[in-house]
Amino acid sequence: MSGGEGTREASVVEAQALSKRYGPVEAVRGIDFIVRTGERFGFLGVNGAGKTTTMKMIYCRIAPSAGSLRVFGLDSAAHAMAIKRRIGVVAQESAIDPELSVNENMLLYAAFFGMSGARARLKADELLRFVGLEGKGKAHIRELSGGMKRRLSIARALMNDPELLVLDEPTTGLDPQGRLLVWEKLSLLRAQGVTLLLTTHYMEEAARLCDRLVIMDAGRIYAEGTPAELIAQYAASDVLEIVGDAAALPDPATLDGLVRRSERHGETSYLYTDDGPALLGRLGALGFESRRHVARPATLEDVFLNITGRELAE
Repeated sequence: MSGGEGTREASVVEAQALSKRYGPVEAVRGIDFIVRTGERFGFLGVNGAGKTTTMKMIYCRIAPSAGSLRVFGLDSAAHAMAIKRRIGVVAQESAIDPELSVNENMLLYAAFFGMSGARARLKADELLRFVGLEGKGKAHIRELSGGMKRRLSIARALMNDPELLVLDEPTTGLDPQGRLLVWEKLSLLRAQGVTLLLTTHYMEEAARLCDRLVIMDAGRIYAEGTPAELIAQYAASDVLEIVGDAAALPDPATLDGLVRRSERHGETSYLYTDDGPALLGRLGALGFESRRHVARPATLEDVFLNITGRELAE
């Protein structure tokens, strides 16, 4: 995908003390982040965390209330139109016209960027093949499944060969098969050099798609890094979940330093360790036998739980 000025900036998006206020409500509270050229960058958080508001500022749908936001090195407030020409957007709310066919939706969007005629038709056909919708050009939107509509939204957002593709909750509401298809197409785009910026509240999606991500809650960023870095810093290699038996569970301080941290939520105790088998062996040596337990690798869900103290809402 080619750049509008023939150059490639080291970073695509840079935000400093970025804020957005709606009357008395501060939806985004002074956040800092950088999205590097060619990477897949994610915002992970619950609904209402401020992710969508941040995305809307990046693709110039709304203006920041305070702070600095530069996209492609351009100030977002002063150069909104120049930025929009270089971005593709898959918003959370669908902008597909239900009264038009698949091809008509593609060609209408192409016209926004001055594309028409044979060039636009060839580009639309190419992108429909890319997202697995070949043969669906004459279909009306009501004939498409939810997964097909989401892939159509992605295809349409690529009509202008964007350098940055912004995706707000790209797979919400899709069945597992539809989600896997979208993930596959997004991975292919990254391989083509498109910078991907996405929001999600799905742990697996963030871990699978994002080179780096931030964890956002209540308008603030609480952590940033690769999935592996975040797990290493805020959780551990392994997690031992013990259901019940809290009274009999030995004090973590007596477990030879094997427990990096411990949490209890409801009836379940979470012991974070870098050596699960050794921890189980030590518990057994102390005479503790759990009737119900799970030993598993740590995930981004553990990171979120440890940072915010609550689980992500689906």
